[in-house]
Amino acid sequence: MIIAVTNQKGGVGKTTTCINLSAALAIMGYRILLVDMDPQAHSTISIVKNPNESKKSLFDILMDKNQRIEEIIFRSNIPGLDVAISKISMAKLEPALIGEFDGHYRLRDAIGPVKSMYDFVLIDTPPTLGLITLNALVAATHILIPIQSSYLCLEGTDDLLETIDKVKRIANPDLEILGVVITLHDKRTNISKDVVDRIIEVFGDKVFKTYISKSVKLEESPAYKESIFTFAPDSIGAIQYKEIAEELLERAKN
Repeated sequence: MIIAVTNQKGGVGKTTTCINLSAALAIMGYRILLVDMDPQAHSTISIVKNPNESKKSLFDILMDKNQRIEEIIFRSNIPGLDVAISKISMAKLEPALIGEFDGHYRLRDAIGPVKSMYDFVLIDTPPTLGLITLNALVAATHILIPIQSSYLCLEGTDDLLETIDKVKRIANPDLEILGVVITLHDKRTNISKDVVDRIIEVFGDKVFKTYISKSVKLEESPAYKESIFTFAPDSIGAIQYKEIAEELLERAKN
């Protein structure tokens, strides 16, 4: 299963979800590849000890079809979790691929030779609906959408769903929405409760039953190059991401 974690709205917890969901699945014994498609490279710098040991990154692999993705796959500090590393050079990818007839297929082709080595591939995407995110959607079998339980949370969702429909029609007919994860949730406020009701109204049973709460520990863990499971294993964030992983596994069976 290849899962693109996608929402063009920034600050909704895409990278936090990628890192900690990947870590939870790896701790459960699954082999995981986290593909960092975000030019900010936060997934890379958060859990890979020395990514600068490589002069290459995913940008080089996607620009040159003779390069192999294995060259930029690093072990993370979590056994069973590997990362296809990104660097700021990814910001050059979109203009470089414009006009290329296979521009939106590059990631799918790059992942092809290694995907059988992993139980799950998770793709961290930038907060845009440009060519980088399009590559992720074409490569993926499923989409996971993190949505913050705050005012204007659904802003732009129509654009995302329209993009998904276009990808299904043109390039990836088997693409499915795996689910929606509610993030940065504050159950104490009425607005959060109202927003959750609205999200459920739009997405129905696609919404995961577990919500990810606002958490200082989740914010702090990347600074120590750790997932929440090693940084604060007894925290509410660790408990919730484990529950999200368990629910994902149930959905993967269906």
